[in-house]
Parts: sequence; C-alpha cells; structure tokens
Amino acid sequence: MFEGFDPVNLARFQFAFTVSFHIIFPAFTIGLASYLAVLEGLWLATGKPVYMDTFKYWVKIFAVSFGMGVVSGIVMSYQFGTNWSVFSDKTGPILGPLMGYEVLSAFFLEAGFLGIMLFGQKKVGNKLHFFATVVVAIGTLFSAFWILSVNSWMQTPQGYGINADGQFVPEDWWAIVFNPSFPYRLVHMVLAAYLTTAFVVGGVGAFHLLRNRYNASARTMFSMALWMATIVAPLQIVAGDFHGVNTLEHQPAKVAAMEGHFETNTDHAMPLTLFGIPNMETGRTDYALDIPYLGSLILTHSLDGVVQGLKEFPRDQWPNSTVVFWTFRVMVAIGFAMLGIGLWSLWKRFRGSLYESSWLQRTMILMSPAGFVAVLCGWVTTEMGRQPFTVYGLLRTAESHSPISAPAVGASLVAFIVVYFLLFGAGTFYILRLMGKAPTPYEDDTPHQPTRTAGITPAPSLEGRRVPDPAE
Repeated sequence: MFEGFDPVNLARFQFAFTVSFHIIFPAFTIGLASYLAVLEGLWLATGKPVYMDTFKYWVKIFAVSFGMGVVSGIVMSYQFGTNWSVFSDKTGPILGPLMGYEVLSAFFLEAGFLGIMLFGQKKVGNKLHFFATVVVAIGTLFSAFWILSVNSWMQTPQGYGINADGQFVPEDWWAIVFNPSFPYRLVHMVLAAYLTTAFVVGGVGAFHLLRNRYNASARTMFSMALWMATIVAPLQIVAGDFHGVNTLEHQPAKVAAMEGHFETNTDHAMPLTLFGIPNMETGRTDYALDIPYLGSLILTHSLDGVVQGLKEFPRDQWPNSTVVFWTFRVMVAIGFAMLGIGLWSLWKRFRGSLYESSWLQRTMILMSPAGFVAVLCGWVTTEMGRQPFTVYGLLRTAESHSPISAPAVGASLVAFIVVYFLLFGAGTFYILRLMGKAPTPYEDDTPHQPTRTAGITPAPSLEGRRVPDPAE
C-alpha cells in the first residue's frame, strides 16, 4: 500500500510521530521531579502534613509518566539504526558518546534512586529519602542537558572535523557540547518543562477546588503552580528572545521562515507579521496582517535592523514556512497566555480571593494541557526550521536515510501508530484517573512528622499482662 511513497518522508513522519509521543513525558517529568523535591523539602523544613500528602499524590503519577517516557525513548532511538543508518554512520563519532553520557550520568542516576524514592521512605528514613528525590530531579536535568547538547550540535555544529570516510569526528569536545545554541536551548526547554508541569498541577488543583474549596492539598497545588507561572512565564519570554537572536545569527533561514519573511528589508524596517498564509510557491505571505517596525525591533533590537528574507537563500534550502510560521505563533501565544494567567492570579492573591475565583480555576483547567501543545509546537518549529538538513548546512536529510524501501518503512509506521495509541492511550487514561481522584491525607502510610533515620525500637507495653515467675 506504500508503493510510490517517498521513503525519506515516511521515515521523517515516523520519527516525528514517535518523538511527539516521547517529548511530552520528559517535558512533564523534568518539572514534576523538581516539584516533588520541593514538596518533600518543605515537609522536612516545616513538618506540615499537607506537603507530604501532596507529594504522595503526585509521586504515583510521576512513576507512571517516567516509565512511559523511558519506553517511548528507547523505541525512538532504534530508528537511528533502521531508518537513518547513514546519519548514524556520519555523526556517530560525535553523537554516540554524547548519548552514551546521557545514559551513564543521567539515566543510571534516575533509575538507581527512583526505587528509593518510590518505595524506600520507611526503610532509609526521611533525610536519605529526600536525598534520593533530589538526585532523581537532578538526573532529569542531566538528561535534558545531554539530549539538548546533541540536538543543538545538529543545529549549530562546532568543534568537528571530517575524516576520509566522510564522518564527523571530534576535535574539541568543549566546543561540541557547549555549541553556540546549546545554552539558549537548555534554558528554554527546562523553563518550558517547569511551566508545563505547573499548569498540569494547577489544573488538577483547580479541578478539585471546584469540588471542595477547602481541600488542603488542592489549595497547595493551585497556589504553588500559579506562583511558578507568575515567576517563570516572564523568564521564559526573555529566554525566548535571547534564543531568537541567537537563531537569527546562526540559522537566519529558519527565522525568515518563522516570520513568513521572503524579502530582505533593505530600504525600510521589517514589520512583524501577526497573521498570514506563507505561500512557498509564490514566495510571499498572503493576507498578511503587519505591525510596522516591530519585526526589526524584536529580532535585531533596532527599529531599522536588516533581516534576511528567504529569497536570500537557495530555493532548495528553504524550510517549510507554511508550517513553522504557525507553530511558532501558537507557541508564543500560549506563552503570553500563561503570563496573563500569572498576573491574574497575582491580582486575586492581592484581593485575598485566589481560592474563591471559579473563573480562574476553570481557566486553569482549560490551560492544563497548554504546556504540552507549546512544547510540541516549539519542537516542530525547531526541527522543521532546520530542514532540509539533519546537520545544519552540512548533511542533508535526503542523504541521511537508510537504503530501505517505502513499504518497509510504512509497515513499521503503521505498527508504531497502532501500538502507541493502545499502549500510551491506556497509560494516559490511567494517569487521568489518578488525577481525577481527590487528594486525601496519607495518615496510615507516612508519618506526618519527620522521624529519625535510626534509633531504638521501643519494647511492647507490658501493661495488663501477667509477668511470668522466673521459677516457673
């Protein structure tokens, strides 16, 4: 049934499908691991039961999400060998060690302490358990560090040489790991993960507050999530601006596609196109709604800054502006919506009505999946904006593909679609069921006061018992 299809496009779609499923789980667990560490730290510091109750509520959801992220990540990595063997051969000397470092320094760290975090509190004591929770959170950040270093090197390659076999080989590992776009991508992704988690936690808290305004754990979730939105959303907008300026320097064609900008503004400032339909055939953006000067101001921080249009680049190197133009705008719109909700919550706090505002709570429920949408749109913008290259400017996507037929790729794609929707659909349904249960005190499960990690177990009471006579 796939005869006549382009195997490269099928392989691209297969990788896009699997990574889209995968990326939502790390985007959630990176933030949730840090949230769990904060909750347990607050419980140890204050002794307030609500923090441990909330920790116990979310740790089960974290465990399921972490497991689904691991499974989806393993499947995704196999495609480098099946569908992208030429890419693996060309870039293996550089990307192989980086991905190996991720397994050694991040995944082993997470997996090694995850068991203690999930099952070890009564066995190792509270302080060591808190240490395990912190290590798991650090491990998720290490994982983001290495994976984003890999992806950033593909976007802005540095520190490499090319050997006689046409392979990229390392010459300067510091330049490879800390390539020009890496710091911006790392900050942008980690902040995105924190915002994604904040809005999921806030949405769940809002859902239960609408049912019971006095649920202590729901109030804690709601309040902490909105503090995170208030603080992190403006930071993310600033980080996004720095990231955009860096992208303009190193990947100007991507920025031109994101802005739907085909002509270079040589005689006047570039406008910001709010809406429009980029037409790749005619080389113009139809029905454009422009704001004069604002495009140059945002991208160059100057009212008369010059920004290259897509027509400055060879036609066969144009990214698909029709797609990345809209995915970029959806991501930015969600970011500003998050900022607006953070400011709204500040007003409600000032008036003392944060927990009584049903409209704010309903809005948080509607916005709870928004972080995932923004992450996916950001990923599509980043990856499709790099096309037609796998290693930007050096290795084309069409030259990275395995010598495999379209029916073979199509058959595995259909299998992935069926299995993913069954497996991850069931997992997501189970997570939603866990979220739908109201938070309750865990009095029989975990002591609500921090206990010592060691000590003498008191002997059983002898009251009311007959003490045997030694002579007997």
